[in-house]
Amino acid sequence: MSLPMLSDWLPTTRKEMDLRGWDCADVILFSADAYVDHPSFGAAVIGRVLEAEGLRVCIVPQPSWHGDYRDFKRLGRPRLWFGVAPGCMDSMVNKYTAARRLRSEDAYSPDGRHDMRPEYPTVVYTKILKELYPDVPVVLGGIEASLRRLTHYDYWKEAYKPSILIESGADMIVYGMGEQPTIELCRRLQECISSSHPALHYDENGEAFITTKTFREAVQTAHSVPQTVSVYRENEIPGNINDKDIVLHPFEESVKNGKLHAENFRHIEEESNRIHAHRLLQRHGSRWVVVNPPYPPLTQEQLDHSFDLPYTRLPHPKYKGKRIPAYEMIKFSVNLHRGCFGGCAFCTISAHQGKFIVSRSKESILAEVKKIVQMPDFKGYLSDLGGPSANMYAMRGSNAELCEKCKRPSCIHPRICPNLNADPRPLLDIYKAVDALPQVRKSFIGSGVRYDMLLHEYADPEINKANRQYIRELIVNHVSGRLKVAPEHTSDTVLQVMRKPSFSQFVRFKHIFDSICSKERLAQQIIPYFISSHPACTEADMAELAIETKNLDFHLEQVQDFTPTPMTVSTVAWATGYHPYTMERVYSAKSPAEKQTQRMFFFWYKPEEKKRIMQRLKQIGRQDLIKRLFNK
Repeated sequence: MSLPMLSDWLPTTRKEMDLRGWDCADVILFSADAYVDHPSFGAAVIGRVLEAEGLRVCIVPQPSWHGDYRDFKRLGRPRLWFGVAPGCMDSMVNKYTAARRLRSEDAYSPDGRHDMRPEYPTVVYTKILKELYPDVPVVLGGIEASLRRLTHYDYWKEAYKPSILIESGADMIVYGMGEQPTIELCRRLQECISSSHPALHYDENGEAFITTKTFREAVQTAHSVPQTVSVYRENEIPGNINDKDIVLHPFEESVKNGKLHAENFRHIEEESNRIHAHRLLQRHGSRWVVVNPPYPPLTQEQLDHSFDLPYTRLPHPKYKGKRIPAYEMIKFSVNLHRGCFGGCAFCTISAHQGKFIVSRSKESILAEVKKIVQMPDFKGYLSDLGGPSANMYAMRGSNAELCEKCKRPSCIHPRICPNLNADPRPLLDIYKAVDALPQVRKSFIGSGVRYDMLLHEYADPEINKANRQYIRELIVNHVSGRLKVAPEHTSDTVLQVMRKPSFSQFVRFKHIFDSICSKERLAQQIIPYFISSHPACTEADMAELAIETKNLDFHLEQVQDFTPTPMTVSTVAWATGYHPYTMERVYSAKSPAEKQTQRMFFFWYKPEEKKRIMQRLKQIGRQDLIKRLFNK
């Protein structure tokens, strides 16, 4: 594999623009992550997609937001728009733990440095750009803006916040996976330039530039760009407010009344999970935030195109000698699909990627694997052949017409949909094809596996047989010593709120795992993930969790305290006290002391925690749980 040249990356400096012979860029993306030219990093994906459309795209990674803002000025103004792509993770989740403590490192910064990004970079970067270039449009993308597109609860500020579009002063949000809306937006702006729109700006060389006025006129038509969010005065709303629109409770009312915020959220989630969604509108003072329905899921050809672009798959040369933790985790992994129909109440994947699975072709996957095996430090081991949920590849509804009418947030909770074609054979075929490559010694499944889908009895006996084959193939050939699964809790009451299957299914799957490992003489472990302080979880529930996992001989390691993040059922229940679908009251542990008390039950086996646990169980009158937990 020949080493790439500096010009193989999208330009990050004026010198790199000169290497390509560019006087100016069409689009300049400001990213709060280090620039890794890889299909797992959002700024790189949007940059490469627009490059394939013939546009000149630059990326400014992790600009300094202090001092004279030189990083924001060094590439000048773009011909079309500035993009703010704050990162692959929500900036606050990336920066702080659930206890609001600084994390040990920033996974998306060189050498894990904490000082490379501000809090809420979407807002910080946009305000700087608007100060420097007030007439240049700013478009927001990425998970931070996507999940804050309407009124939301901010755990770190302990307050309800308006749409991030209002707070930042940007011109538009592209929400979700942004290839299609970004291409359409650029197409419309290019048309404005080719038609010599009167609001264009021209430089001394006669180069035409889009202004904010041109931008608004291009997108504020009756045919607004799908999957975008804009702000309007009421008399400017394209097509006016009509009977097909869903008008949410206004910001000012919803922040004062938890029930109204919960009602809003149900509409938001349901429309996020529909193929034929409605437009959402919410008034913020004298302005209206308008969320256009999303594009239909990508076709396989469109997804392949996004993954097959000429990524170097490497960090930019400016990071030579530096470690980027997130890249080290995925450099030898392959993402097989997008979307997740699990609908877990605490997860943001479906809110951002959607619940419908879009899978890459076998040819595209193998082409990427063949690039990986040529990397100089590849040792023959692929760390992951996965996706948001590893075993959802190529799965969809058997009857597409039923899916087009559906607004369920989950296809597998509270029960598996009878219309779901959960055949794992296409995925088994991928595993077989990848493992047949001579340079691949072993391919592992590092993504989480939905064991409830594997254990379910489907109407088709061939699918049941294939699921048994998949379980065996997974355990025997694709576990790197430890298999990650996420039962999340042991209480059926808590699991129901989480939209997760009964813990009894995990126990059943663990029995199968242990049995196969014993027969095959494999020294492997199953590693379960659990969450404390989730809505509906009490201290007694955590004590029961400790007892159940102790009886299964677990000393838990992979645990976390629930972190409320924007646009999830769990966060709405935590913040408002109401479940948005039932409107019933839901208890949540909120204070640091309550959350720490729940968390300590994970570590019942530590001598320093035993006394505290016993004291607390006595205080709540549950001496019976003390006997069950500590009786030898």
